[in-house]
Amino acid sequence: MTSGLGTQGQEGVIGALNTRWHKGALAIFMAIVLAHWAEHITQAVQVFILDWPRPKAGGVLGLWFPWLVSSEWMHYGYAIIMLVGLVVLRHGFTGRARTWWLISMWVQVWHHLEHLLLLAQALTGQNLFGEAKPISIIQLLVPRVELHLFYNVVVFVPMVIAMIYHLRPNRTEREQMTCSCVAPVPVG
Repeated sequence: MTSGLGTQGQEGVIGALNTRWHKGALAIFMAIVLAHWAEHITQAVQVFILDWPRPKAGGVLGLWFPWLVSSEWMHYGYAIIMLVGLVVLRHGFTGRARTWWLISMWVQVWHHLEHLLLLAQALTGQNLFGEAKPISIIQLLVPRVELHLFYNVVVFVPMVIAMIYHLRPNRTEREQMTCSCVAPVPVG
């Protein structure tokens, strides 16, 4: 009987997500990541190019659902989806790709904790340092729009490097891979 915790070769949903379903799971996860990036880029354009007031610059979703974008639940939900995706899908990575994926995952751990702190403040009505709105630790030094652009960069860049190494493994890494991302070895 296997635990389904997702180590390579194990059965269960997490095991399958890291073996036979890894390629598809990564595609879905990356689509979510890119959609989130599109929101942040749209918000940055609204603030820095169109010169919209920050409270009105909520990305594409903010145009139709401003209440949703101002909800800490939405931001926390995305942070937890990112963290779960990075944690669960890490078992399919080997070698250099795994190293970069883990860097992304640990940065997301911190990003998640900041969003948990923001959500806790929103739920309790007790904001740090007497601020009018919930505030994260690093937000004491960097405004929220810029901070979340930074967080997204420092989570995304190592994730992309991991994906490149994962899809272009060296011989040793290829031999260790058990996932559906393994491409046939070119002949000749």
